[in-house]
Amino acid sequence: MTADPRDLMPAVLSLKAGLGRLDLSRGLGIVPGPGCEAPAELLRTWLAADLPATVVQAQLASGEGVPVLRLGLEAGLVLPSPPGAPEEARREAYRLDLGPGGGSLVAGWVEGLFRGAACLRQLVLSAVSAPGEGLPAIAACRIEDSPRFPWRGLMLDTARNFFEPAFIERLLDLAALHRLNVFHWHLTDDQAWRLDLPGLPELARLGGRRLDRRYNVERWKTGSYSAADVGRIVAYAAARGITVVPEVETPGHVVALLSSHPELSCAAAMAGPGASVQFSPEDRYGIFEDILCAGNDEVFALLDKVFEGLCALFPGPWVHVGGDEAPKARWRECPRCAKRREALGLGPDEAGLESLQAWFMGRVGSLLAARGKRMLGWDEILDAGVPGAGSMAIPADALVMSWRGYEGGAAGARRGHGVVMCPQTKACYLDHKQADRPGEAGQLGVCTLRDSWSFEPVPPGLGPEEEARILGGQANLWSEQLYSESVVEYMAFPRLCALAEAFWRPRARGDYQAFLARLEVHKARLDRLGVNYRKALSD
Repeated sequence: MTADPRDLMPAVLSLKAGLGRLDLSRGLGIVPGPGCEAPAELLRTWLAADLPATVVQAQLASGEGVPVLRLGLEAGLVLPSPPGAPEEARREAYRLDLGPGGGSLVAGWVEGLFRGAACLRQLVLSAVSAPGEGLPAIAACRIEDSPRFPWRGLMLDTARNFFEPAFIERLLDLAALHRLNVFHWHLTDDQAWRLDLPGLPELARLGGRRLDRRYNVERWKTGSYSAADVGRIVAYAAARGITVVPEVETPGHVVALLSSHPELSCAAAMAGPGASVQFSPEDRYGIFEDILCAGNDEVFALLDKVFEGLCALFPGPWVHVGGDEAPKARWRECPRCAKRREALGLGPDEAGLESLQAWFMGRVGSLLAARGKRMLGWDEILDAGVPGAGSMAIPADALVMSWRGYEGGAAGARRGHGVVMCPQTKACYLDHKQADRPGEAGQLGVCTLRDSWSFEPVPPGLGPEEEARILGGQANLWSEQLYSESVVEYMAFPRLCALAEAFWRPRARGDYQAFLARLEVHKARLDRLGVNYRKALSD
């Protein structure tokens, strides 16, 4: 079968047809130039997995007559890019030339080589996805491509349900195939603490185990990620040009943390000295009133230790610290929090309590800044924090992840923050139902394939400087109802294909019917990889 470059997902920025085709029946040799070894090794790994075994064996037996793809970095290389794309996004630009003798993959930065490798892998998958239809080949072409946004993410919640490292690696491969470049790893919540940090074994030992109420017999949900697991996943992601962003929730969504450290709760402060307060990881879902005590300095001492271990494990520049859905009932009642509010000059009203959270998040941000990391939080971190407001402010360089709609993203951009858009309203929440029909899997709402494809990450009403602060978008997979790996894949695909296109393409949306036609071809690639996607493309 001859793969057609017009069927790539996401669609590429520029495509010119060439003469002839690249015959893959004897394989494809990969020759890296200086600095290109990592993407070259990735291509070799993918080709070994995707090409028929007879082709791979023939290539290994003899290099003679095998077409060759040469990888190169060219400083100062100028390639087409979407209008308004920032310099950070242009680092992922690449040029892929394919013809009868092989071809070349060149970029100005190594990030572009990773994206070009993913483009080539899709073409190879198409070429080999229909056995018996002729020799595998790719139509000759020149592709010049670059994304609109530098942040194109996928979030997986591993707190509500635990997923093995091998499956996370599979998701990373699928994310890379769609030219995504960020993996947001949700590691803690009320239901579990999944990170087994050196020196703090009690966090995962007590916070990573809860009853599974789906059974009559006693069964427990367990699982945590060791330092070795984290190192494995971070390295796997880096080998695919993906940055891993860990999330540890504060000050709310912390019942699992309080299971090992109940003394850090407002309940302990209200109970008085010597009183016993106990918590267990929640086996329910929702928003719970117990949060970290803002008046207890031991909270920040523990978080300092947590960030010390976490930042050593995750080399990326960002750490997500939550900040969402933090009810203030406990802070209103707590004597320690009352003393903190008084010391800060804050009242007991709602405005004072919101400012207390801004102070809390600002202090968390300073712990990260001391380790050279930037704070990232859900859009609630903006509710009272104003840049330049002294101690009642989140860091000026904090990133805002807008999930409650477009408003948080617009507010963050106007205040000078970088923003990642992932609104749950008919766009980015892939745990929602894929169709408004009885029996459709999912929770809380409906997010159709068309909704995801139609997503525009830039909120309306922003000026040019504010628009430039919108870094991109992200698909979020919350796992309350994701009980198995196959269900994760079913909820993610094909909507993740649509969001990948929304994050990559120029501002003009293009043609939805043309997208669906390309998706029909792309489904054969997903079949080849054994992905359990939703087969129906209708809403």
